This record gives sequence, structure tokens and C-alpha cells, in this order.
Amino acid sequence: MTKTLQCISPIDGSVFAERPVLTPDEARAATARGKAAQAAWAARPLQERIDLVMAGVAAVGDMNDVIVPELAGMMGRPVRYGGEFGGFNERASYMAEIAERALADIEVGEDATFKRYIKRVPLGLVFVVAPWNYPYMTAINTVAPALIAGNTVMLKHATQTLVVGERMAKAFHSAGIPEDVFQNVFLDHDTTSVLISENAFDFVNFTGSVGGGQAMERAAAGTFTGVGLELGGKDPGYVMEDADLDAAVATLIDAAMFNSGQCCCGIERIYVHESLFDAFIEKAVAVVNGYKLGNPLDAETTIGPMANVRFATEVRAQIDEALAMGAKAHIDTFAEDDGAAYLTPQILTNVTHDMRVMRDESFGPVVGIMPVKDDEEAIALMNDSDFGLTASLWTSDLDRAERVGDRIETGTVFLNRADYLDPGLCWTGCKQTGRGGGLSVIGYHNLTRPKSYHLKKVTQ
Repeated sequence: MTKTLQCISPIDGSVFAERPVLTPDEARAATARGKAAQAAWAARPLQERIDLVMAGVAAVGDMNDVIVPELAGMMGRPVRYGGEFGGFNERASYMAEIAERALADIEVGEDATFKRYIKRVPLGLVFVVAPWNYPYMTAINTVAPALIAGNTVMLKHATQTLVVGERMAKAFHSAGIPEDVFQNVFLDHDTTSVLISENAFDFVNFTGSVGGGQAMERAAAGTFTGVGLELGGKDPGYVMEDADLDAAVATLIDAAMFNSGQCCCGIERIYVHESLFDAFIEKAVAVVNGYKLGNPLDAETTIGPMANVRFATEVRAQIDEALAMGAKAHIDTFAEDDGAAYLTPQILTNVTHDMRVMRDESFGPVVGIMPVKDDEEAIALMNDSDFGLTASLWTSDLDRAERVGDRIETGTVFLNRADYLDPGLCWTGCKQTGRGGGLSVIGYHNLTRPKSYHLKKVTQ
């Protein structure tokens, strides 16, 4: 019997989409086609590859009216926010803009006797395993630069956003990118692990859970396949005594609650200077009490259901455990909270790092907030985490922010903003957040390998 993948809609628990998975032999054939197509794709002029990728991106944009409600149905993001095409296009456009200089030869030297340089050459077949929370933007982070650099790409999307890869493949193929150059596949975990262990790919990029990343590394063990990982996060915000309080509250609470808290770099814990703590809490509670929880297809809804009941169950468990240990909940249960996927956004105080809600990734609409007396205490608390993706600092003193930022164990330091991916900067993390880096010039370096040329000239 053929195994299938099912996307269960968080709106009402119905089956939104269902697709059969490839058998191991079918999957092997797909990877073989991708590898066979790579040399001809890489041989095309760089500008031609750029133009084809950007035409594919534009074709995705042409589908946006269909994509936005489709995303609401699959993972619950309210239609009022308009989908992901803005960020999708911004990231692809930036990587297209810098491609020529990012992939340019590194000139080492040339004289009458020798010419020496380093080329950036594509790795081959790149396997992208994309998550459901921002399914288009996270996928394009790797898909666009991988294709532009001359790699072929195989995309496996999360079951929760099952049709996203189909949309991208349809768009890219309609723009003229050959079907074997960019493939969307449906795979189960076992077949995925088998392919990686058989060295079917030349690079694997995975965005997901720590456990998923560990499974990828185990599968790749001994193959020498490069693996790029963006895993968990527990991103902190730190509000210093000279911060713009209203801006800090608005930005940090939005960063904690937007997309029902299901953001890779969402804020999950906040440390506020004790002089601002009470005012921060009062303003934050007012913001959250203004949210409208409901069906994401309703234009009035500002916060939708979590993508899956099991995700909401974990967030409720963290909140309940914290309350049992003495935490204080500031938001009364919303009438629309159904005990399942529709979850009341919550602010907790009286929290400590003994509580899971301050240590484990929540990936939901809950944030713990603690007072701190100075930078030293805030730095110690921010670094008291197994994760390191981003940290958001709030102060009017740029030099102070840089000094504090230098001491935080994180991949990105934000000042007076949060929850944003700048494609000009490397998207990276440390500790259990993973390794590697996407976007920016470094993103191209991670999707290519250096090849050195040491050419001795024949002279008479």
C-alpha cells in the first residue's frame, strides 16, 4: 500500500491536502536525474540562470491571490497579512543582485610566469528540507542562490505545508527552469535518511527541530556530505533603561506573538531593566488583549490557530508547568480558545530559568518577562540557553549595544528591532540552533566550493 502524507488544516481539523510519497527507488531515480542535469545547468551563463530564477520568483508572485488563503488553510496564518511574497522576492532579488561579485574569481596574482586564482564552483545537487512556518521565505533562502550558483535543487517541504513545493515547482518550470534542475518531491523520513546515507546529495540544507537536525547528521555520517542546519531558538530581548519603551513593547510583543509565535527568530523571553519593568508589562498586556483570535480566513482575525494541535499542546504544557511553579499569567483565556489549535496568547511574569517556558523552545504565542538590574545580569540570562539565533537589544546608545552584543552567544544581534531577516547579512546561529549560514555573500560560499588554479605559463 502506498504511503501518503496528509496536511491537516488547523482551521477545522479537516484534511487539506494528501500526497503519495516516492518509493526509495523512485527517489533514487529523481536524485539521479538531478545530478545528471547539473553540468548543463551550470554551463549556462550566470545572467541566464539569474533571469530564469527571477522569472520563477515573479511567477510565484502571480499566484499570490491563491497562495494567501492556501497558507491560512495549511498552517493558520491570517489572510490579513498578505502572505510571504514581499520577503520571498526581497531575498531572491538581493541574492540575484550580488551573485556576480559573490561568485567572482578570487584573483591571487598574475605575472609573466604564473596565473593564480580561486573559482567558486557549484556543489552539485542540493537537497532543501524546508519548514512550514514561513514555507516560501525559508525555502527561497537556499533555492534561489543554489540555482543561481549552478546547482540543481531537490525540495522536500514539510507535510504541514504540503502544496508549497508544488507551487514553487510549477512557477519555476513555467519560467523555463528545466524540471530536472528544480524538483519538488514527497518523501517520508525513512527514505530521506536512506538517500542522505547513500550520498545521493552534494549538500543538505535543513530547517527544523533539533531532533530533525540530529537525524540529518546521523544519516550523513561518513558520507562527507555538507549539512547546513537551522534548528531551535529561544531568542531574547533586552530592554535597557534608556530604551524607547513604546517602540520596544510594540516590536518585541509583535515578535513574540506574530504568526501565533511560530517564527524562527521570534522573541521567546524578554529581560527588562527594573526601572521600566512595570510599565513594560502594563503596555504589553494591553497590546495582547487587543488581539482577535479566530479563523485565519476572516479578515478581522489578527492571530490565528497554531499550525497543529500537538504544537498548541506543548505550549499549554509549558504554560501550565510554569504556573504550577509560581509564574503569573496576565492574559485571561480568550473566548475563542478551544483547548486545541486555537490558543490564547500569553504573557508570564514571576518566571525563572528553572521553568521550561524559559529554556525549551516554545514556538507559540507565549513570552516570559523578567526584570534585570543591569547589563551583566541581562547578558548572563541571555546566554543561559542551549540556543543562539538572534538577540534584540533596546537602547539609544549604539556603542553600548555593540559592547553588549559582542558578549551575547547568538547568530544575529538586533538593535531597536527584532524578528527580521536581512538578506545582506548571514543568517546563522550557534549552539543547538545549528551551523552554517544562509543568504549574503556567505550563503553563496556555503553553496559552492573553492577550486584553485595554479597555472604556469609556457614562455619562450
